Amino acid sequence: MAQRPKRPTDWRKRFDTAKPPKTVTLHTDFAGIKAGTVMYIGSPGTIANYIARIPRGETRAVERMRNELARRNGAQATCPVTTAIYLKIVAEVALADIDDGKPLERVVPFWRVIEPGSRIAKRLSCDDAMIEHLRGLDRAEPRIG
Repeated sequence: MAQRPKRPTDWRKRFDTAKPPKTVTLHTDFAGIKAGTVMYIGSPGTIANYIARIPRGETRAVERMRNELARRNGAQATCPVTTAIYLKIVAEVALADIDDGKPLERVVPFWRVIEPGSRIAKRLSCDDAMIEHLRGLDRAEPRIG
């Protein structure tokens, strides 16, 4: 039997239909986080909002982003699993926006959090050179006029 071709993922739809953020108390250990920990589970929107507020030319480690999101939401940790998934969704939507010709100033700058060569970067539809290029543009002086 012939296998049906895989449909491309609709990243924007996954962004728009994600569950809302919530805070939970873990009853068992999960992804390196101990039972009893109050854990924040974000959304693609919360991840995009966080990234969009990082000043131009600056970067943040994913771990720092998770810690800050947890603190802002009254939790002790942020879920590493959903954070990675949502970070990929945000990046893929941004890459689609770039492909569609949207100006970089109006695209969520995922390159400020996703490190070239990282596990998340390896799962994106762009390569490390693209992330490096976007980081370089981000550090360059803004054009006036």
